[in-house]
Amino acid sequence: RDAVVTGLESGGFELFVVNFANADMVGHTGVVPAAVRGIETVDACMADIRAAVREANGLLIVTADHGNSEVMIEPDGSPNTAHTTNPVPLWIDRPGIAVRDGALGDLAPTACALMGWDAPAAMTGAPLI
Repeated sequence: RDAVVTGLESGGFELFVVNFANADMVGHTGVVPAAVRGIETVDACMADIRAAVREANGLLIVTADHGNSEVMIEPDGSPNTAHTTNPVPLWIDRPGIAVRDGALGDLAPTACALMGWDAPAAMTGAPLI
């Protein structure tokens, strides 16, 4: 969080890609209170980053590559420590941008489109905007 906020304040960067692994890592433990604390920490970090992005008139994209902490307990009561196959959100914090449903392979082309960049030919997905 601190490095991203400082970088945004400096104005010297065009793009940050940040991975908050808290929910994933603690999700593998199967310990619900740890997952709650991890997600609360990410929430606090994201609030600071969102405020800095807005101050910089930037664009914030939030997503994930898989689920984990949203299903901590199996129907039989045992802990779930594996990734889930649930759909993940794509949230773009910019008024007027509508996002359609898609696949994980569409994320990078979407980011390129939002940045005004041409997507490389190797990216076979389509922008979700």
